[in-house]
Amino acid sequence: MTSKQDKKKKTAVVFGATGLIGKELVKTLLNDDSYERVTVVVRSPLALPDSKLSQIKLTDFSKLSELKGHLKSGNWFCCLGTTIKTAGSREAFANVDLEMPKAIAGLAEAASAESLVVISSIGANASSSNFYLRTKGEMEMAVMAIYKGNLKFVRPSLLMGDRVEFRLAESISAVFMKAFGWMMIGTLRKYRGIKAGDLARAMIIISNGPAEKVTYESDELQKVAKESNMLK
Repeated sequence: MTSKQDKKKKTAVVFGATGLIGKELVKTLLNDDSYERVTVVVRSPLALPDSKLSQIKLTDFSKLSELKGHLKSGNWFCCLGTTIKTAGSREAFANVDLEMPKAIAGLAEAASAESLVVISSIGANASSSNFYLRTKGEMEMAVMAIYKGNLKFVRPSLLMGDRVEFRLAESISAVFMKAFGWMMIGTLRKYRGIKAGDLARAMIIISNGPAEKVTYESDELQKVAKESNMLK
């Protein structure tokens, strides 16, 4: 017999809803009957007419702290991310990929968010000599120190999907991955590319998973997505 608690509808809060993963995530959440409300924090409104969708416009994400008290508990997702080339400098990159997730973690903690899923990167390591991977690793450590709830970091490999922003290296890698990705087995499996839609589904599933497991590598995320498709 299903209890009233089991039937309770869920809510979601998404940051970075206009990016490759964010867009897929929002669409998937809106199509999920177990969610009654999806709130997105965006610089410009999404063209997604849906009664379940609530949009909060924030043109300057450096002012995320101003949202404190305006966001409610639920499953939170941080899909923010850029590249050093797009950001223009290491400092600007760190502001998006380190400082903003820290601010979101603070908001999630203040709102007693039921869970927080943050997109990181394969190879994230605070001790890495690579600036990008070091920043991602520092972000993970900082967010863990701020948010004490059910926290998940996803570390996808190559993201496969249609970006608004063209990235030549990713396009070339995607062609290679489609042709030879099946050859990556064993310890190399986590380097296989993952489709944006699969990652979005996996993020939703793990947001409701046990708190003990915090980090998910790309192959683990692919497995979660595949198993969810088999259950349909």
